Amino acid sequence: MSVPVLLAIVGPTASGKSSLGMRVARELGGEIVVCDSTQVYRGFDIGTSKPSDAERQSVRHHLIDLLEPDELFTAGAYRERAIEVLADLRERSRLPVMTVGTGLYMRALIDGFSDTPVRSEAVRTRLRASTARHGTDYMHRALRRIDSAAAARIGPRDTPKLMRAIEISLLAGKPVSQVHSARRQKLVGFRAIKIGLMPPRTALYERIERRTIEMMERGWPAEVRALTARGIPATAKPFSFIGYGELREHLEGKQKLPACVAAIQQATRRYAKRQVTWFRREPGVKWFEGFGDDPRLSADALKYLGEEMGRREVSA
Repeated sequence: MSVPVLLAIVGPTASGKSSLGMRVARELGGEIVVCDSTQVYRGFDIGTSKPSDAERQSVRHHLIDLLEPDELFTAGAYRERAIEVLADLRERSRLPVMTVGTGLYMRALIDGFSDTPVRSEAVRTRLRASTARHGTDYMHRALRRIDSAAAARIGPRDTPKLMRAIEISLLAGKPVSQVHSARRQKLVGFRAIKIGLMPPRTALYERIERRTIEMMERGWPAEVRALTARGIPATAKPFSFIGYGELREHLEGKQKLPACVAAIQQATRRYAKRQVTWFRREPGVKWFEGFGDDPRLSADALKYLGEEMGRREVSA
């Protein structure tokens, strides 16, 4: 009996994962399973590059707009939701096409999630006080001393992830990377095929800069203005996402727009670099050099995928 395939498309932000995923889904009878920690929040749309209404009507998307801004979400919670979606797709004989922006979520789903300590409000209170006293850069340096691998993939402005990584390390008595490496409950019932996009760095950075400008022109500042008008506090997790905090400061008169745009572009380039480092370590990825919206690359990827899907494996 052949095992159903789960396709995972990985790569840095702006590499064209969504474009490639859409083409694969259209041609092979698939649906998109979004694997992104930013797109689960309602109202935070432009800066997280959510698919348009037309794209969602063309190909069904899952695991978008799950939460309100004040709600918390973890890799473990993503795994639970994703398993439900995969069961439905398997029942309907649809190919799951997972577009991966958050590598930890993918690993939690496919490889199983580690048995991490539960949240400790006492530890979090101390960490919040340290952050308020010393700033996020200080906390990031502290994480680097505890776990340089975790610090390499978590940005200094991503306060929730930063605090959680330090919290886990303190409670477990070992680096968070070691905790996450002790995996369990691997995904069953699917055979994962991983395709990676790796555009030339210069071209990727140029696209990031253009895309930031396009986001601004599509109304990103107005989106942030509407979110703040709703009373969403600056401490809400989505305001730690790249661009949202910077634009909020701009709207509060703390930063001129050109400097704000430049800061967003720089932060996005750094994020892309961290993603490349993370995904390069992912085993079993078939890499394609270029962007996912390149017709030649997508044709090559479809050919490879067809060959891989043609292999029949016996279900465990």
